[in-house]
Amino acid sequence: MSSERHPTDRASLERDCEVEAIRGGGPGGQHANKNETGVRLTHRPTGLVITATERRSRKRNMDSAFDRMACKLDQLQRPRKPRHETRPSKGVERRREDARRRHARKKAERRWKPE
Repeated sequence: MSSERHPTDRASLERDCEVEAIRGGGPGGQHANKNETGVRLTHRPTGLVITATERRSRKRNMDSAFDRMACKLDQLQRPRKPRHETRPSKGVERRREDARRRHARKKAERRWKPE
């Protein structure tokens, strides 16, 4: 994703997104979306794709898709906290050493010993 900020207001999203009507698949029997009421949004600058097919109304699916797109763009543009390298605690190091010694002892006991 590019480092520039992308606006997340509805007008900007409508300008930057390609809207496609899709048929919602899945279970549902007679209540399944028989018409193309699902919506697929593709954010052109980032290539992010969002779909909404859970409602039977295209307008309501469109609203929820734009809400999801704004939320996802906000999430992707949030600065990440830098991770600080940490050392294992003394207890963890001691348990690792003990486990290594136990393992080595077990292997030594399995070795063939000439008589």
